[in-house]
Amino acid sequence: MPTSSCPIVALVGRPNVGKSTLFNRITRSRKALVDPTPGVTRDRHYDRVVWEDHPFILVDTGGIDDNPDDALVSHIREQALAAIDEADIILFLMDGRAGLTPADHAVVDILRRTDKPILHVVNKIDGPEQEQELLAPFYELGIEQLWALSAEHTYGFRTLMEDLGAILAERTAGEVAIDLPENTVKVAFLGRPNVGKSSLINQIVGKERMVVSEISGTTRDSVDTLLVHGNYSYLLIDTAGIRRRGKTTEKLEKFSILKSLAALERCDVAVVLIDAGEGMTEQDTRIIGYALEQGRGMIVLVNKWDLVAGDKKRQEEIMAEVGQALPFLGFAPLLTVSALTGYGIKRLFPVIGSVFRQFKAKFATAALNRLLREAVEEHNPPIYKNKRLKFYYTSQIGTCPPKFVIMTNSSKGVHFSYERYLVNRFRQGLGLDKVPIRIFFRDKTEQREK
Repeated sequence: MPTSSCPIVALVGRPNVGKSTLFNRITRSRKALVDPTPGVTRDRHYDRVVWEDHPFILVDTGGIDDNPDDALVSHIREQALAAIDEADIILFLMDGRAGLTPADHAVVDILRRTDKPILHVVNKIDGPEQEQELLAPFYELGIEQLWALSAEHTYGFRTLMEDLGAILAERTAGEVAIDLPENTVKVAFLGRPNVGKSSLINQIVGKERMVVSEISGTTRDSVDTLLVHGNYSYLLIDTAGIRRRGKTTEKLEKFSILKSLAALERCDVAVVLIDAGEGMTEQDTRIIGYALEQGRGMIVLVNKWDLVAGDKKRQEEIMAEVGQALPFLGFAPLLTVSALTGYGIKRLFPVIGSVFRQFKAKFATAALNRLLREAVEEHNPPIYKNKRLKFYYTSQIGTCPPKFVIMTNSSKGVHFSYERYLVNRFRQGLGLDKVPIRIFFRDKTEQREK
């Protein structure tokens, strides 16, 4: 069972050079708002992309610094510094129509200090007839290779992506393949910087004293730890927060969430840490939302519980905050721990094991159909277009998390409330109370036509 990291590719450039347009082109989406007003990308946009079998996380860095009082060169410099710190590959965009600017010079000087792959792209070049005229000024930068591109009209796009793919392939080939033992549970520890992820792993490792190996190079800025506990091996994936101090801390912290995304790509169980001293924050909610999107098993840990020891009122307030912020997360176990004192650590492994077993669970088709039949008999499906919905049969189509398909006479007629009812019945009937489950509805007539 090999493990590998998912590289982060950052789009960097001045406002209005086409970063969001290129983001949409690469992701084949319209997730990033495209507008000619500088600074319109108010928050980070990211997506998982697979280009010719090479997965990566693409991020539009337009929102790294939204302070309108900052000078443009300072703004773009902070973008570049953040990308150098946190990305694996950088796409630096410049505007062919606007020409070379002082900000472009400043960023190129910064980028020269890193040995990470950088593709210098001159955007808004619509065809070969414009290349010679519009590219010429940018050679003053002393860059060995420039990529001419029209993100809007796709000119040069294929060439750019093929060269990016070659870098991704070279990076993959250079990674050391790690063969993990069978039944290895990959556990990612996620959370905001300074919430105690590394301390918690150190506490676990110190108590277990059964470390098999420390694996460097499988993630950036961290060391994965492989240990044995009971009948399972565990790969503990640390997504350590940014430690840099000073005025760039807040800007760089926005980049730290990408480490969580990369870790989610390769984990079975996401352990999300919340700081008991600060309570639930918006970024905590975002990280949990990303784990939900990826369909991972999840455990929520309220760390630093020692800070509120003996304060029953504050303890109740914190748990209420978590419950109010995450009403959709009823399946995820919620534990209180202290990485400092070791409180609650012993409870973690049994819960991880329980979540993992449910995450990988498989069920016999006969049992699933019996469960579906009983659910329909107890609560009749609604009427859709003057016809009662019918559910013919069900089967499991995947694990991690468990996924099921139900054949029906009208998938469009399944109201979300009835879908929720069936999800709850499947949870109860199959003992899947600690993991997300997915149910898909498919028209029986469509299958017959195929």
